[in-house]
Amino acid sequence: MPSLRVGLGYEVEVRGRTREVEQRAFSDVLAQVELADELGYEAAWFVEHHFTRGFSHSSAPDLILAALARTTRRIRLGLGVVLLPFQPPVRTAERVATLDVLSGGRVEFGTGRGASPLEYQAFQRPFEHSRRIWEDSLDAVLEIWRADGAPVSIDNEYFSVPGVGVYPRPVQDPHPPVWVASTSRAGYLAAARRGWNLLGMTMLKGLDDVADDIAAYRETLAASGYDPAARRVALMIPWHVAATRAAAVETAADAVLWYIRRQVNLVTPPGYYDARHATHRVLGQLAAGMPPEEALDTLCRHRMVVLDDPEGSRKAMEAVEAAGATDLLLQAQVGGLAHHHVCDSLRLFRDEVMPL
Repeated sequence: MPSLRVGLGYEVEVRGRTREVEQRAFSDVLAQVELADELGYEAAWFVEHHFTRGFSHSSAPDLILAALARTTRRIRLGLGVVLLPFQPPVRTAERVATLDVLSGGRVEFGTGRGASPLEYQAFQRPFEHSRRIWEDSLDAVLEIWRADGAPVSIDNEYFSVPGVGVYPRPVQDPHPPVWVASTSRAGYLAAARRGWNLLGMTMLKGLDDVADDIAAYRETLAASGYDPAARRVALMIPWHVAATRAAAVETAADAVLWYIRRQVNLVTPPGYYDARHATHRVLGQLAAGMPPEEALDTLCRHRMVVLDDPEGSRKAMEAVEAAGATDLLLQAQVGGLAHHHVCDSLRLFRDEVMPL
């Protein structure tokens, strides 16, 4: 049986235009995470997106997690990720520490720089300097937490901390675990050189290529003086399990293809190619260019999504672990899939795929 820690990953996609659909999506997500807490799932992670209908409803993930901090007992609460360039480091440190206090020390602090030029334009930040702003912001947040309330002074081109003590302090000492999100090998290696945990996905490249990137990440960790065994790698994958594979496909195929068609074009705009393998664009944009059955077959074969019965899901889990992941984040709620189907899948996965 795989030893992967299994959690949930949420975009909070909204498939519909009405306020009622949007509000119901939030209600369903909260109920699903509360169920996952009861069932013993490891963590629930929420993205941060802005300005794109259907995918930007989780624009304030810390508020969603704050609500869950009061209605759950043990499940870890993942910020996947805080887009650091869009707010001052002091505010990030305050808000994440507050969430850690409210949750009793259950926060996982995922960070990233974002991939949307529209977001940078709206927040009036220079996209061409996004990596530097992100790295400097992360350093500043960690310096604030390590100061343990003592005054911190930082003078940066894009922000400043003018000799102030920042409160509250996180419960986890000196701070919550740090994760970095990336979809490219360059991003994996940048995370390794700093010793951070890694958040990834298989949606763009497929599992075999992601496994190569994870191997390079672990090699770079060792070369940079960090213990690879002490670092975690989480992969987020759309996943639905049902009693039979046919039932899983019948229930979730439309939702998954809706999600893939829209999300891939956000992560990899037209003309995007991975610097190492131009074929990645082909894999990542299958759904847009192939008939549904062919697209779904290829997506499942490359473990970009998993729609299967319990036995097939166990085999997929073994493949994810063999690729070097320590954590699997199920995108169980995807593409407007009905709430009761999501809950059924969560229960079946817990009972028959990875029983306690």
